[in-house]
Amino acid sequence: AYCYHGQTLLASDKCGEAIRSLQESEKFFAKAEALCKEYGETKGPGTTAKPSGHLFFRKLGNLIKSTLEKCQRENGFIYFQKVPAEAPQLELKANYGLVEPVPFEFPALNAHWTPETLAAFDLTKRPKDDTAKPKPDEEVKPLKEPDIKPQKDSGCQIS
Repeated sequence: AYCYHGQTLLASDKCGEAIRSLQESEKFFAKAEALCKEYGETKGPGTTAKPSGHLFFRKLGNLIKSTLEKCQRENGFIYFQKVPAEAPQLELKANYGLVEPVPFEFPALNAHWTPETLAAFDLTKRPKDDTAKPKPDEEVKPLKEPDIKPQKDSGCQIS
């Protein structure tokens, strides 16, 4: 998140904040890489998974390094902005690309559903004749399909 936030800050000409965001991204990436390598060396049934070798993880490391180098180079040539001591805050609430959820409300109960009506649905008071044995499945008799021969004279013409 810090990597992509740094790219956004660079696009909006805030190079100093972008450098700090990318440095924070590099720090978290190093932690994640260490954890991934430790996970890959763990003994057990899940040892075939190597998260540090996944394509996204490898691409993200290169993206962080190249964007950080670009920001430092542009800050030295163009912007000359100070790098803040603290990383910029991430906007955790997305304000684009997402639809606001519609809160669900149960519909109002109909007047016909009274406690007496609901008590009438007591399955322990069902009639005893419902316990009859189910009917055996009837055999399906095969049907003879008519013999359809292709006709050359269908009435269609190609012109």
